[in-house]
Amino acid sequence: MTEPDVAIVGGGIVGLATSLALLESHRLSVLVLEAEGGVGEHQTGHNSGVIHAGVYYQPGTLKAELCRSGLELMYRFCEDEGIPHRRCGKLVVAVDPRELAALDAIADRGLRNGVRLRRIPGGQIAEFEPNAVGMAGLWVEETGVVDYRIVAQAIRKRIERLGGLVRTGSEVVAINRRGGRYRLETTSGAVSSRLLVNCAGLQSDRVARLAGADPEVRIVPFRGEYYRLRPSSDHLVRGLIYPVPDPGMPFLGVHFTRGITNRVEAGPNAVLATKREGYRRGDFSLRDLADWATFPGFWRMGLKHWRSGIDEVRRSLSRPRFVESLRRLVPAIAESDLEVGGTGVRAQAVDRNGGLLSDFRFLEQEGALHVLNAPSPAATASLAIGRFIAARLARAVEGP
Repeated sequence: MTEPDVAIVGGGIVGLATSLALLESHRLSVLVLEAEGGVGEHQTGHNSGVIHAGVYYQPGTLKAELCRSGLELMYRFCEDEGIPHRRCGKLVVAVDPRELAALDAIADRGLRNGVRLRRIPGGQIAEFEPNAVGMAGLWVEETGVVDYRIVAQAIRKRIERLGGLVRTGSEVVAINRRGGRYRLETTSGAVSSRLLVNCAGLQSDRVARLAGADPEVRIVPFRGEYYRLRPSSDHLVRGLIYPVPDPGMPFLGVHFTRGITNRVEAGPNAVLATKREGYRRGDFSLRDLADWATFPGFWRMGLKHWRSGIDEVRRSLSRPRFVESLRRLVPAIAESDLEVGGTGVRAQAVDRNGGLLSDFRFLEQEGALHVLNAPSPAATASLAIGRFIAARLARAVEGP
């Protein structure tokens, strides 16, 4: 397939879901181009596996809308495909009187978004999480867990059953538009397509520039580091326990997640990474570093959030500091209860004013659509995002 109707750059869960939506809603040939050797190798496969209910997001935003519609689509897909998942609920805990107003604001947002939740007084927190403490909490019953790598692989199989193709080992290195078609040069050969969808995640701004678009944002990578509870300590956490997040940041804070395998993860933090795929502290790319260091928005972001940045670095370098964050939620946790876990890298879009984009961001170009900011809850919302993109492309699809 060298001349598909649609070429999709990126074989993460959003790119795959977009391919599936286009195949299901239109008679199109679709080719997914993925640079890695498999699908879901980056943000899709390096997260805590939570199916989010949509409690945090500002009503009326794309995150709120697509998370809510994507939630049930994800549960239904998992049921149809026989993918292990669990609708377990989660507890958001305010541990300080100063967090109570923020907890109420989260509850208000959630209720306006249609989330099923209830406020829990501090004395009842132990009924949900026997080892957690706090002034008050929110119980969000629709939250669940799944392994998104397995979901991505199942979407790929469904794509291929419908006649689509996923080509791995195909990094896009150049894009040109000629005669109403996009020509993509890749490491596995050239591709010509009528339509282009950029779902490249950590590389999405670069792919947009290759296609001649001005994304007006820069992807700044943040590494999230996890610990795991040792098997002998897993009993300390029953399900999912979250803090009240900092309202000025797009991150949810260090939390506990009992995943689909019943192991408990603790984290992540959010440390600036010196490589876009920098999963280890020593990973470094001069090109990546120069990319955001020469972007004025990065320095404006640093001026706004330098205190938070220093706190995250300190927590990254000091296990006792990390444990201190965990003990705010579960005081019984000790340093000896932890072992080193995995890491992930969040593709966070930053605008020229230094703003950390809080909502999903899409950019349309003639015959193309670029997904420029799709961090959490993009995995939860992926099937809804795919339908959203397919609808946006419908006019071009149905044209001459």
